[in-house]
Amino acid sequence: MSNSRKFDYIILGADGMQGQIVTKFFLKKGYRLLVSDLYSANVKSVIKRYRKIKGQAKFVYCDLRKTATIISLLKKYSAPIVVNCADMYWNINVYQACLATHKHCVDLGSWKELTQQQLRMNRKFKKINRIAITGCGSVPGIGNVMLNYASQKFDSLDSVDVGFAWNSNMKKFVVPFSMKSILEEFTYNPMIMNNGTYISKKPLQVSFRRNFRLIGPQRVFMVQHPEIFTFWHYFKKQGLKKVRFFAGFPEHSLEKIYFLIDLGFHSDKPVKLEGYNAKIAPFDLLNPVLKRLKTPRGYTESENLWVKIKGKKDSKQKTILMECLVPPIKGWEDSGCNIDTGFPACIIAEMIRRRQITVPGSYAPEAIVPVKLFFKELKKYGFTVYENGKVIN
Repeated sequence: MSNSRKFDYIILGADGMQGQIVTKFFLKKGYRLLVSDLYSANVKSVIKRYRKIKGQAKFVYCDLRKTATIISLLKKYSAPIVVNCADMYWNINVYQACLATHKHCVDLGSWKELTQQQLRMNRKFKKINRIAITGCGSVPGIGNVMLNYASQKFDSLDSVDVGFAWNSNMKKFVVPFSMKSILEEFTYNPMIMNNGTYISKKPLQVSFRRNFRLIGPQRVFMVQHPEIFTFWHYFKKQGLKKVRFFAGFPEHSLEKIYFLIDLGFHSDKPVKLEGYNAKIAPFDLLNPVLKRLKTPRGYTESENLWVKIKGKKDSKQKTILMECLVPPIKGWEDSGCNIDTGFPACIIAEMIRRRQITVPGSYAPEAIVPVKLFFKELKKYGFTVYENGKVIN
């Protein structure tokens, strides 16, 4: 039976970096929130600081490892839209719970295998007349919508390279986003989509150096990412053959990431804790430990999201470089460039709430998010979108 109190959104994984951003974003706009996580220290302080009225947000504990537990939570509290900010490993559980309770759902993305499973739920979400959109962050997210925009200017597509590059004003290590995801990107064999076939490469094997509009020169390297599947899935009919994803980090951040890998913290093999009747993988220890790191006073980050598309128009070769520049935003400095992951998820969730996205089913952003409206919303928050160097929002 539903709790009689109604909320606008349910936020899962609310105590993590992105969960805190989403919670703060919605509280500042006056929405009523049900926020949930296994941990509470960080998000409770966000609620206390940014709520406009007493009772605007309620926190409850929830373990996303058990689908039945999520279903119980979603049944108990009345809210039409779930914004899932938890680790990608629980995205399938959350989708299944949303199907069982007839909720809309937005998340930040998964590996390609999980993304494939999510998109295969399309008919199930259509059947219950609900919308599910995975990969609603920066990349995936903003990059997907930029590709949709640019694709309309080609008769046929050949290749797409997509990625990010970022830097900070201080050479201090601040966790850029989920360390579990970062260590996977550095140690898993990245793949290229090539004519419908995945081709595996060794970590750091494919890289190049480029001068990025907002942050200057930086080397980026190919990593594993869901766009290699979703871009091809939605644009293969337009002839798309090749998709690659590239990540860029400043040198001071790379140094710490390599250090953690050298120490074995990328391992997913559990180790026994002496004196405790428990085992834990080093991999799983990092996020809760690194949550304790404080952002230095005056620290800011900037990010350049980019998509380079090659194809043909009127039988002539054509190239478009799409970019989204994310400078430090006043009032959000302590979140760094992570705002370009949290904000798009909020914007897309609001679009569902406002019925600006209405077609039921399970999608990635390039298939369903209205391009011009999305770009307009990004501009409200200080994100500028460029097409071949020209501002378009």
